[in-house]
Amino acid sequence: MGSGPAHRMEPLESLIEYTFRNPQMLTEALTHASLAYETQRPHCDNQRLEFLGDSVLQLILSNELYLRMKGADEGLLTKARSQLVSTKALSCIARQQNLGAYLLMGRGEEINGGRNRESTLADVFEALTGAIFLDGGLVAAQNFVLRSFAGDLETLRTSPLELNPKGELQEIIQSIGNTPPSYTILSSDGPDHLKSFIALVSWLGAELGRGTGRSKKEAESEAARDALNQPDLHARLQRAKSRPKEGGYNV
Repeated sequence: MGSGPAHRMEPLESLIEYTFRNPQMLTEALTHASLAYETQRPHCDNQRLEFLGDSVLQLILSNELYLRMKGADEGLLTKARSQLVSTKALSCIARQQNLGAYLLMGRGEEINGGRNRESTLADVFEALTGAIFLDGGLVAAQNFVLRSFAGDLETLRTSPLELNPKGELQEIIQSIGNTPPSYTILSSDGPDHLKSFIALVSWLGAELGRGTGRSKKEAESEAARDALNQPDLHARLQRAKSRPKEGGYNV
């Protein structure tokens, strides 16, 4: 059974600066579902704690962003929180806390790189957050989360958010219909080393925006940004949905 290189949890508790009143709660948070499957013995895995920890994490970070980002609207607050709780971000924190070394998992999962898998590390961090919440309450969980995210929160304060205009536009459109937006490169100009592209983004035949860039990808992003900046974007989308056109771009 691949039970991990450490059976004693004191070094981990020292690293996360929290000592469990109920050590079994920590063990449960670190137990991967593959252990129960491989041994065919009933084990408490961390999936329930992961579910709880996700909500606790969202609450704590939502509150912290609300207090820190005064004047930010709901959209910007949501983007900031999404950036903080992405699988990549959570797995980075889990690596800093060396959580992978303490995971209790099946041998097959371990051989296949489970200790270093981003999704597994993100899940165990959420489970650990849920375990601390149950063991010590909301204040203990809040202290743990804010310590863990101190660097990321500071970076968020001093650096702009990583915006994704194409993704944001697609999210808006998906709230109205299932058809994705369409991007078309209208033209390119200039020598190979200094080309300029013009892109158009449309939906159901309706033009939403245009953009220029040094690459096709950049031009498409700028077209999406142009669409997002249109004050009547939602009205255009609703008109396109109710009266789809063919054979041209309609506004």
